[in-house]
Amino acid sequence: MPAKEAQARIKINKLLEAAGWRFFDDAGGKANIALEPNVKLTQQQVDAMGNDFESSSNGFIDFLLLDDKGFPLVVLEAKAEGKNPLVGKEQARKYAKAQNCRFVILSNGNLHYLWDLHHGNPHIVTRFPAPDSIEGYARFQPDPARLVSEPVPLDYIARTQLPSYDAEAGWKSEAEQPEFIRKNRLRFLRDYQQRAVQSIQQAVKAGINRFLFEMATGTGKTLTAAAVIKLFLRTGNARRVLFLVDRLELEDQANKAFVALLKNDFTSVIYKEKRDDWRKAEIVVTTVQSLLFNNKYKVLFAPTDFDLVISDEAHRSIGGNARAVFEYFVGYKLGLTATPKDYLKKFDAAKPGTRDPREQERRLLLDTYRTFGCDSGEPTYRYSLLDGVREGFLINPLVVDARTEVTTQLLSDLGYAAVTVADSAEGEAAQQQTAEQRFKQRDFEKKFFSEPTNRLFCETLLQHGLRDPVSGEFGKTIVFGVSQNHAAKLTQLLNELADRMFPGLYQSDFAVQVTSLIPDAQQFTINFTNNNLQGSANALAGYKTSKARVCVTVGMMTTGYDCPDLLNLALLRPVFSPSDFVQIKGRGTRKHSFLDQLQDESLKPQVTEPDKTRYKLFDFFANCEYFEEKFNYDEVLKLPRPGPRGAGTGDGQGTGTGGGGDTGGDPDGYVHTAPDAITRHVESQIGFQGMKVDRMFFEKFEDKVKADAVIAEQVQNAQWDQALERTMEELFDKPNEYFNLDKLRRAAGVDRRLGLREILEKIFGLIPGFKNKDELLEEEFDKFLLDQQAQTGFSADSAASAIVAMKYYFKAYATDHRLRDIIETKRLTDLNVYPAFGMSDYKAVPPVWRTRIPEYVKDYVPLNQFM
Repeated sequence: MPAKEAQARIKINKLLEAAGWRFFDDAGGKANIALEPNVKLTQQQVDAMGNDFESSSNGFIDFLLLDDKGFPLVVLEAKAEGKNPLVGKEQARKYAKAQNCRFVILSNGNLHYLWDLHHGNPHIVTRFPAPDSIEGYARFQPDPARLVSEPVPLDYIARTQLPSYDAEAGWKSEAEQPEFIRKNRLRFLRDYQQRAVQSIQQAVKAGINRFLFEMATGTGKTLTAAAVIKLFLRTGNARRVLFLVDRLELEDQANKAFVALLKNDFTSVIYKEKRDDWRKAEIVVTTVQSLLFNNKYKVLFAPTDFDLVISDEAHRSIGGNARAVFEYFVGYKLGLTATPKDYLKKFDAAKPGTRDPREQERRLLLDTYRTFGCDSGEPTYRYSLLDGVREGFLINPLVVDARTEVTTQLLSDLGYAAVTVADSAEGEAAQQQTAEQRFKQRDFEKKFFSEPTNRLFCETLLQHGLRDPVSGEFGKTIVFGVSQNHAAKLTQLLNELADRMFPGLYQSDFAVQVTSLIPDAQQFTINFTNNNLQGSANALAGYKTSKARVCVTVGMMTTGYDCPDLLNLALLRPVFSPSDFVQIKGRGTRKHSFLDQLQDESLKPQVTEPDKTRYKLFDFFANCEYFEEKFNYDEVLKLPRPGPRGAGTGDGQGTGTGGGGDTGGDPDGYVHTAPDAITRHVESQIGFQGMKVDRMFFEKFEDKVKADAVIAEQVQNAQWDQALERTMEELFDKPNEYFNLDKLRRAAGVDRRLGLREILEKIFGLIPGFKNKDELLEEEFDKFLLDQQAQTGFSADSAASAIVAMKYYFKAYATDHRLRDIIETKRLTDLNVYPAFGMSDYKAVPPVWRTRIPEYVKDYVPLNQFM
């Protein structure tokens, strides 16, 4: 027989033995592999199967794997290496039913499927399940119908925490309820969290076993996950749950949450702390990295050990090699992510030569959606940042766009660039040329960050950051630096400045470096949340708040870190990953009552603003602009002009004349004696429409329009007046989205003015997309040449040398109203000092076209589209 068949047989035999199955009786127990019901194999038969294992005198050979009592437990359908194991699926099903077997293994020696005939489809496994594992799984009888019908009220978790809470006196008194809830730490589901759990019930009803929740940071994914876990465990559809995270600090955070929420019904453990006793727990929390190390997940666990696997921050914890861990286990799979995929809809991944950093992010997210069966791009359940803000659960940032001379110079679309002077290739010392150097993120701090620039960042943050509303201290803050070395420099500078601004209040503990090189850094993050980092109640007795006011990190406090009383976030580094950007700014979105930190009730009357209603996001590298493409926020706060170093009101408010991109005042810029200075300082409150990375406003409008059957019919019948009128009447300026033409134009991200008809044409596929300004100009110029050919017999070939000059004149005249005025009023001498289109450009145009082009543009080119 072919070698491939013999090799497959040898591999399958070894896989069976490695999993603990026995061909022969030995010290470990009786043989539990049979060729036919209750007929054990001899050594001669095993050896013979290496030659031909798919056929015999009796037809196909199927292995029967037996339980400890000798009854059939698993059918193993073996195929040659060159065949897909699934081709034996129906044959194996028939045989398994005949032998009253619930489980089937399909294998060709390289690819293996485990199939529970009572539950779903075959799942790929990387090793065969052990006898005790499959026998334990056999005792597990999931009941999807019970899961679907289980009531999930808003007190679903509270009933586990305190089953009879509603019979307690503290609950029955409405006035005492808030204190009763706080004292007993009861957690009630919000409406949207309840809907998330119910979406899984509907998915299971439809036969789906993979789910994806896309929920914004701060919307309580862990609480929602706890409700899902209870649902599966309580209804008997899971014996044990694996909760995967991608960071150590999240491991401890998640486990503590599950203990607090579910301990009365279920046990939760961190795997590395309970290596020997993890089987006693219903919930096992671990990092993906710990299971990947030396492929421990294959050694320590069987594919059937967990019936529900939840991946926190799924696009990270199942990326790359980590997917092997996730896919190793059979059963239900749930992914949690705060990163929306919508912002990638307009990204052209196929564009040749692209170096857009969103490409890697696009692949990760698309892969995540496919992994959880959401190929359509729609998750099982979505609750966005805008939903949370609109319903009053979250807050949007007050963005502080503060750029220095250095960072402004270095900003570019592809990263950061510096113009340097270099000798020419010819080696002529006198002749020099400018060259543009580009640097990757890891080079920034090493190449460019001088102490004056770092100091300027820190001074601006301390002068304009929000203050604690109770103690008046500088508000709790996280600063994100470029590298660990950069974090150390920033921490030192912040402590030096704090000594000057707050004499005697801090002892080099105002700012703390929290990076992986720092001992106990993970504990620092926990202490910062619990308001005891370096002590508490430093400025005001009776009020608990961390003495350390600033944590300086690189990436430790991004994903999943929960510190609701944060008031400032500072990006002292560029961010290229949209998901990182969403995560970082998400640290501040949670609401908070500072009264919860009061230990002296007599202080309450002194607190005039007890609730957190905003937070500031300091952006020194135009990250917000990078993801927004162009700033356009609802409200631009007018700030006082930053004065000399050390000056400032401290709260960022005032009556300065600045607005938009102009801060007003002294035209020479920020007064500073060091080589760097602030050149832009604009504070913009994000409104209900949110940031582009959160909203993808245009896509939502597309969905609304397509859902309107009347508009769709009117467009199909080319009834444009009616379609435009209905769109404006039915969809524009409604309370939920507040769609209007200006917002749609901005969200479309095109460098020109769009009309509503063009927008509808794009939505209904009548045009492939929006052309940019230059593409339209090229089209208009081509029309012009065709028109001249028809009218005058003009040949582009005969005027080839002048075409470039004519096109430049055509484009400039169509887009520049000042140039049109100069030409029409015949003030040609103005062209000598006009930078956009000079006299030399004008003279390069043949005389006859100097008048024909303006006449054509005025008569035939709709100029408003280029505004």
